[in-house]
Amino acid sequence: MKQLQADVAVIGGGTAGMAAFRNARLHTENVYLIEGRAFGTTCARVGCMPSKLLIAAAEARHHALHTTPFGIHLDKNSITVNGEEVMARVKSERDRFVGFVVSDVEAWPAAKRIMGNARFIDEHTVQIDNHTQIQAGRIVIATGSRPVILPQWETLGGKLITNDDVFSWNTLPGSVAVFGPGVIGLELGQALHRLGVKTAVFGTGSTLGGITDPVVLAEAKAVFGEELPLHLNVDPKQTEVKLNQEGRVEVHWVCGGERGLYTADYLLAAIGRRPNTDNIGLENLNIELDGRGAPKAHPLTMQTSIPHIFIAGDASNQLPLLHEAADQGKIAGDNAGRYPDIANGLRRSPIGVVFTDPQIATVGLRYARVLERYPNPECVVIGEVSFRNQGRSRVMRVNKGHMRIYAEQGSGLFLGAEIAGPAAEHLAHLLAWAHQQKMTVPQMLDMPFYHPVIEEGLRTALRDAHSKLKPGRVHTECRRV
Repeated sequence: MKQLQADVAVIGGGTAGMAAFRNARLHTENVYLIEGRAFGTTCARVGCMPSKLLIAAAEARHHALHTTPFGIHLDKNSITVNGEEVMARVKSERDRFVGFVVSDVEAWPAAKRIMGNARFIDEHTVQIDNHTQIQAGRIVIATGSRPVILPQWETLGGKLITNDDVFSWNTLPGSVAVFGPGVIGLELGQALHRLGVKTAVFGTGSTLGGITDPVVLAEAKAVFGEELPLHLNVDPKQTEVKLNQEGRVEVHWVCGGERGLYTADYLLAAIGRRPNTDNIGLENLNIELDGRGAPKAHPLTMQTSIPHIFIAGDASNQLPLLHEAADQGKIAGDNAGRYPDIANGLRRSPIGVVFTDPQIATVGLRYARVLERYPNPECVVIGEVSFRNQGRSRVMRVNKGHMRIYAEQGSGLFLGAEIAGPAAEHLAHLLAWAHQQKMTVPQMLDMPFYHPVIEEGLRTALRDAHSKLKPGRVHTECRRV
């Protein structure tokens, strides 16, 4: 077995691992990058980029089918979807994005890139399959995550798919049952529905797209429920999934006193992802773990309870988003490279976007977190706007959705927002910049707003919040936690 000595070993060649490798090399050249499958990012291969390609195709058909209200009349019978052409473009463009990532990796020294599955032997030793052992002064865990699969679904065989499988299709199926109304399930479910695939979305809870604000959630349920079947709060104990004699998936669902049967070609599992930390030999370490088996880490240094071991990306079980993985990887790699002289890294204001129609976005503190931090309702003001009658939204016939922003009473400090509405990705960026700059509602209202734009809806919400502010009147129990 080959024996290597390293200053830093990075386990995982995705977004976080690549960032960690790149930044560790700023301090030492003796860094190794280990990958068990294929170098590249989840985002480029099976995540954000191919899903947006599928969504773009879905939007094209949806717009073509809804031109009549503008006085533009198309022959609806002539609007057809060629599934093979749709998937060919998705895979072609996906491969192009992956190619850019892989070319970056291939530019690094080949001797420093090792293929194989890594496991900890002890706190300083990593073994890669049966061919290599690395003794490393510092180690970065960046092993990513994988979709959660319930054991009872495994009997479905090839009829059980995850988002990883969707982008390997050569054509579109006739029908899909989506389990999981979160980001992935809602994005793919709506896109498939708009491409003419018979689709239903199932969830065992009452949430949708990660929304925690009850007002925004109610509007989102109404809007998405108008477009495609949503079966939320199904009873997981009474709901049965099985293959019928024709080899199709049957979902016998139960919700309250209602029962139903939905038959589909595939079951798309989208109930969440779990960190890939259960098969890397953590049992050989005395390391502190969270409830999902991922090593706990300081959010500003990415240092675990073992000082020379760091963790980043989806494996850290913090915020499973590409930009967060890149930031965490940079921090972990930098600190591993400069260890023991570690430093706090830049953590940006939280921002999340679901690319549905309408889009869903969150910035800063979500509603649920606001309630945790400010249990006294008099400590917070909420400004809101409905997009139903918002000018530019109505002009473009995208006037659906609701936005609520949260601010601290007295100071007017902007705390966060939840949105289900048009152009939410752009509104979220404006709000994230304001949040990171620790702006107040009055300061945000001093910023320019053009007319007519959807951003004027944000101004309406800010004005609503401003009208409820009582400067200087802050209860003692409202001090920030």
